[in-house]
Amino acid sequence: MLNKNVLISVLMIVGTLNVAAQSSTNSPYTRYGLGDLQDKGFVNNAAMGGIGYALRNSYHINMTNPAAFSSVDSLSFMFDIGMSLKNSNFTENNIHNNAKNSSFDYIAMQFRLHPRIGIAVGFTPFSNVGYNFNITTPVEGDSETTATNLFYGDGGLQQITAGLGFKILDNLSIGFNAGYLFGTLDYQTGVTFSTTSDPTYIYNRLKVKSYTADLGIQYTHSINENDQIAIGAVYNIGHTLNSTYNKGVQITNTQVYETSQNAFSIPNSFGIGVAYNKKKNLTIGLDYTLQKWSKAKYENQYNAYKDRSKIAVGAEYLPDIYGRSYLQRIRYRIGAHYSNAYLKLPQYNGPSEYGISAGFGFPVFSSNSIINLTGEYVRVQPSVSHALSENRFVIKLGLTLNETWFVKWKVN
Repeated sequence: MLNKNVLISVLMIVGTLNVAAQSSTNSPYTRYGLGDLQDKGFVNNAAMGGIGYALRNSYHINMTNPAAFSSVDSLSFMFDIGMSLKNSNFTENNIHNNAKNSSFDYIAMQFRLHPRIGIAVGFTPFSNVGYNFNITTPVEGDSETTATNLFYGDGGLQQITAGLGFKILDNLSIGFNAGYLFGTLDYQTGVTFSTTSDPTYIYNRLKVKSYTADLGIQYTHSINENDQIAIGAVYNIGHTLNSTYNKGVQITNTQVYETSQNAFSIPNSFGIGVAYNKKKNLTIGLDYTLQKWSKAKYENQYNAYKDRSKIAVGAEYLPDIYGRSYLQRIRYRIGAHYSNAYLKLPQYNGPSEYGISAGFGFPVFSSNSIINLTGEYVRVQPSVSHALSENRFVIKLGLTLNETWFVKWKVN
């Protein structure tokens, strides 16, 4: 029975990859770098500001720190899926625009291999590219001619990861993740003139088939019988991506192409978090992340990025896990985050981002499974006045199936 259920879950993961690979953004800022970077956290993490390095429990899969995999219950098999709906409002020089997107975000499963070893397999996004806009301006010195610049981009990078968490001591766990990073990013720029039908197009395509790897550790310390402090840390290994980058220019019927190999890299990154747990009712956490993008290369150059930092804080309150009232068994979550951009735009640095979030974890009757609902507001703030700003409203919906699969039935 176990092998059959695991096989079904694996097939479901593989079957959803094409759907999940669709772009989930529509932001002009994604035309730079590798696009909009995504966190590994799930819907419940997003409700708590995106924290996860020090979170350790047996009712959710925590992909942000592989050391947390060892916390899975010995009898449980967990399966997690998530999707999101996004509404973005853009403003630049009193010009407003709106875009709506939906996406299937992630899918993962987790179970225990040994009393001290847990395993998790998941599909999560790494970055997304999506934009489509044009700008029409008069040609200098010719009042009767206009030029229209076209900008289009699409695609994303995804990762399939598998990791193990080991409980070294009762209060100390370590873990590692290894994954396959893949996807295609397409960027196109064109210009047309009102007096001629001969357009010029520039095509850029980055195709990635590489790997990811990260290490994690978690330590818990009991203050007293009810209170506990947890500390977690993660190191993501940076490296040059196995990739192919094609650049092409088309002028009327003339095409010129150039291909380069392994011209991009992803950075080393470090994350540390602390969480305070009171009984089984209240969790408060704080995370800090540093990504060394200034050391990563873009088209074989090392001056295209700057280091990115992110700080997040969040809390979850569960009135009574065994309460008679359904409202007592709902998990109430709140969080906030701030991050600076890793991009260097042509005239200025990329925008910073801050957001607030709140959500609920609704228990499924007669089950340990949870339906997670999160609402998030994100402000993308440019580093100079009158540049493009974005107000983003996101609704995230996730389902955590937590079922008892490993019970050994006895026949009398």
